[in-house]
Order: sequence, then C-alpha cells, then structure tokens
Amino acid sequence: MLVLKTLHIWMVISWFAGLFYLPRIYVNLAMVPADSVAERDRLLLMAGKLYKFMTPLGALAVATGLWLWFAYGFTGAWLHAKTTLVFVLLAYHLYCGRLLKEFAHGRNTRSHVWFRFFNEVPVVILLVVLFLVVLKPF
Repeated sequence: MLVLKTLHIWMVISWFAGLFYLPRIYVNLAMVPADSVAERDRLLLMAGKLYKFMTPLGALAVATGLWLWFAYGFTGAWLHAKTTLVFVLLAYHLYCGRLLKEFAHGRNTRSHVWFRFFNEVPVVILLVVLFLVVLKPF
C-alpha cells in the first residue's frame, strides 16, 4: 500500500506541475502581439504538448487516489471534501483544454491579468487539500 501511496503522490506532484505551468503559458500567450506569429505558434506548441503530457498524469493521480480510497475505506468528512476539490481540479484541467482551443483558434478574449489570477486557483486548492489530508479536521 505504501508503494501505491508513493506513486499517487508522485503523479499528483507531476499533474500539479502542469496545472501550475500551463496557465503561465496562457499569460504569455495573452501578451503576444498580433504580429508575433512565431512566438504565438511556439507558445501554442508548448501548451499543447504540456496539456497532452499532464492529462494522463491527472487521470493516473485520480485513479490511484480512488484505489487508495477504496482500500482504506470511506471514512471521514475530510476525504469527501478532498474528493470534491479533486473534482474542481478536474474541471479546471478540462477548462484549461478549452482555453487552449480558444487560443489555437484565435478566440481568446481574456487579458494576461485574468490568467494571472486564474493561475492561482490550483495553488489555493492544493493548500486546502494538503491541510485536509494532513490534519483530517473533520
């Protein structure tokens, strides 16, 4: 079970690396001048590759988390709160994919400032989840 826990933590860390970095690429994409096609294409390529890389990591993080949940049981309201936040992260991840498509089709209407705030969502959720997992407050 400790091996599974270790793999789960490793996959969560890897997934979060993508969740932290992808919106930073969006900040840069939102700041690219209209005439900088090469820079825009390079950032889109980076974002697309990162999204394709982090998606299976997120799926494996969720799968191993569910495996652990079923192995240890369904006790504690903290676990249900954590699971709810994981679903929020999944929605965030999918929304990042939608934003990538908007950028790819030239339909982004949001400013780099909006993306700077958007980038902080997984940071806050991670902090709350860590407190839930470590302290198990309820």
